[in-house]
Amino acid sequence: MRLGVIFIITSLLLGCNEPAKSTYPETDVKMELKQVSDHIYYVQGKAGIATDNEGFISNAGFIVTDEGVIVFDTLGTPSLANLLLTKIRTVTDKPILKVIVSHYHADHIYGLQVFKEQGAQIIAPKGAMEYLSLSKNDELLELRRFELEPWVNESTHLVTPDVIVEKPMKFSHGGIDFTLDVLGAAHSDGDLTLFVEPENVFFSGDIIFEGRVPYLGDANTKRWLDTLIKMEVGKITALIPGHGPAAKNPNKAISSTRSYLAKIRTVMAGAVENMDDFAETYDKTDWSEFEKLPAFAEANRRNAYQVFLSMEEELFNK
Repeated sequence: MRLGVIFIITSLLLGCNEPAKSTYPETDVKMELKQVSDHIYYVQGKAGIATDNEGFISNAGFIVTDEGVIVFDTLGTPSLANLLLTKIRTVTDKPILKVIVSHYHADHIYGLQVFKEQGAQIIAPKGAMEYLSLSKNDELLELRRFELEPWVNESTHLVTPDVIVEKPMKFSHGGIDFTLDVLGAAHSDGDLTLFVEPENVFFSGDIIFEGRVPYLGDANTKRWLDTLIKMEVGKITALIPGHGPAAKNPNKAISSTRSYLAKIRTVMAGAVENMDDFAETYDKTDWSEFEKLPAFAEANRRNAYQVFLSMEEELFNK
């Protein structure tokens, strides 16, 4: 017993660069590493609401350069992020240099602390600090500690970015070029995309949803739709969205999300302009184009009501 105590104290005094495995309860989810190109990999969460699949409902990816690893998003629990780190270590033992955060929503950021402990620089778009300043997000974390116990627990905390990006930014590591583009408040308080060359792979975050109904939350759907319409995708060979599989046809993926937003805004704009009842409008609308998509039952009515309210505000603020 005494030797065990001495060993623990000695370990603490010496320090440890790797996070202790016991810090993060093990997760039973299946996390398959998918390779997109010579240097780029991602993992794909299962379609569903935030607490499904032990919180593994979003995607994360990483790029291996000669100098180190760049990570894009960190999943919805520290346990998932720790599993992602384990997956990275099956590919390379190079240091984790940076984490690019597409946006500050819980299913993409609760794993940040794992990579911060690895010494990674955390880069996030303008809008991240607005998220961190709102008490409702502390309340959400407390709720997730209950809903996703033990994978989100008292040790789970929100991580402040080291760098806030307010305009397009470029950097290079090991012969690979990275371009960050800040899209403003669209899906969240601030959204960011990553383009990787020479592979021409695009990480879209939640601006693009592949094969499922997007979660709109408090999104500015007008700006989001405008962003999708203006997107230049000619050079993109593969698109990795925030949810769903990598899109080998980026134009089709963008078109699918754009069609959904356009439909829901058109329907709700008509209801607002005619002063129609929301429930009546929703129930008589033909949603068959989207109703077979994952998350339709959980998200569509809520999405429509959020857009209804936001379009009322748009009308009155003209």
